[in-house]
Amino acid sequence: MPLPFDGAISAFRDDEAPEALRDVLDEAGKKDIPNPDFPYEERWDKDDYHDAMEALQVELVKLQAWVKESGARVAILFEGRDAAGKGGTIKRFRENLNTRGARTVALPKPTKEEAGQWYFQRYVAQLPSPGEIVFFDRSWYNRAVVEPVFDFATEAQVARFYDQVEPFERMLTDDGILLFKIWLNVGRATQLRRFLARERDPLKQWKLSWIDVEGLRRWDSYTNAIETMLNRTDFGFAPWIVLRSDDKRRARVNAIRSVLARIDYAEKDGGALGEVDGKIAGGADLWAR
Repeated sequence: MPLPFDGAISAFRDDEAPEALRDVLDEAGKKDIPNPDFPYEERWDKDDYHDAMEALQVELVKLQAWVKESGARVAILFEGRDAAGKGGTIKRFRENLNTRGARTVALPKPTKEEAGQWYFQRYVAQLPSPGEIVFFDRSWYNRAVVEPVFDFATEAQVARFYDQVEPFERMLTDDGILLFKIWLNVGRATQLRRFLARERDPLKQWKLSWIDVEGLRRWDSYTNAIETMLNRTDFGFAPWIVLRSDDKRRARVNAIRSVLARIDYAEKDGGALGEVDGKIAGGADLWAR
């Protein structure tokens, strides 16, 4: 298989992508959202976005001060389609936080030793200590989506994951950890357009891998795995926050608002926080819209 920056993404678009998908990309303007199901036709106004984000950054600093003072433990999981904007959203959460009390966990492929351990073990080692916020750039939910789609896990391993994930997360929340699970969703045309932009940009080609290329061909398999995961793991004590991220600006702001709205931190300013846009962020049922 050719490397993504050797033209594999472009080749997929020209030779394998459904005709309707190519039509959407061809017809979409630069500022248009190439997803007919997205509730807005264009990206959010840049000035309005910056105003909202500036106010939210102050609220995030307040949150971290409260976390440090109270000894709270906050874990935020970021999952989503490839190119859905996980990294950029995490960056906006963290950009003004003290790195001593806010860190990102992006675990590589398990080592041979880790592969023989209890599946959740290496994630347990990364859970927040008192006074700390931890952002998981992908998490234990790899086993529910990526691994079964690419046959990296057996059916028995996936079944065991589903048997254990509810009591595992119950233990975390019962012990006082504030657990947030964010799923960023993106339309197929938007995903392909973002991949094509990465392929053409030498500073972003490193973000592409053979899994991205092959994943384009497995859209339906991903869809089925995601739907199963959301249906089976949307627990009342640890619900999913689903974000429609075809517009990164709206997704980032509403991701931050969705988390802050659920924590009673000191000196919280509801006016600065603003309202969550229900067309962009919601529960697991938003996935089906």
